[in-house]
Amino acid sequence: MIEIQNRAGVERARVTGRVVGNMLQALRTRCRVGTNLLEIDEWARLMILEAGARSCYVDYAPGFGRGPFGHVICTAVNDAVLHGRPRDLRLADGDLLTLDLAVIVDGIAADAAISFIVGAVRDPEDMRMIETTERALAAAIEIAAPGARLGDLSHAIGEVLAGAGYPINLEFGGHGIGSTMHQGPHVANDGRPGRGYRLRPGLLLALEPWVMADTDRLVTDPDDGWTLRSATGCRTAHTEHTIAITETGAEILTLPGR
Repeated sequence: MIEIQNRAGVERARVTGRVVGNMLQALRTRCRVGTNLLEIDEWARLMILEAGARSCYVDYAPGFGRGPFGHVICTAVNDAVLHGRPRDLRLADGDLLTLDLAVIVDGIAADAAISFIVGAVRDPEDMRMIETTERALAAAIEIAAPGARLGDLSHAIGEVLAGAGYPINLEFGGHGIGSTMHQGPHVANDGRPGRGYRLRPGLLLALEPWVMADTDRLVTDPDDGWTLRSATGCRTAHTEHTIAITETGAEILTLPGR
């Protein structure tokens, strides 16, 4: 299913996007060496309640996960990159943490993710990897406009990721978003320009470049049945924004401070 929002729907998406962007920024400032991942989940839960929002993750139970996710935020550390299920783990100095948050406000969802270093940067490669995902996301947003094809966005992302030397996994990528968190169309992190669905005003997309330092293969954590990790144990990074296609281009909905 692909939803196209009217003006009222896009305005509601702006509200949800502000909630997500500001929550991620607030959570980032609270994450320090010694913070427990379960603390982050509880902080997010309280923020969601205060905002009058609803988590997209608590009851999330797709075919690839082991039962409902059961938490309100994804917390992926170091070799974990997607669907990081919060657990009793305290962050260490130099950990690479990804927070991925999706909520619904007034019937419309927004989804975003940020990666950052907790404490001191121990390896410049961590920052290069994070910055590469941010550049890939910016490249796709720059060309997102009515008439563009999904393949144009995928190609723009892939050019940046591959150009920086990172292998690209095509199992998971960006997606349409609206009344539900995950819907069509799928937006792969690499592709051929000029192919795929043609973008239209009112389309909401969650674009999410992510990489693993030296592999394109994922493994599922055997303990929680959810967290996706790099097959080699290498570090990972993930950046995501929800955007709205407008009459003239794209509007980023999940920027903080709006």
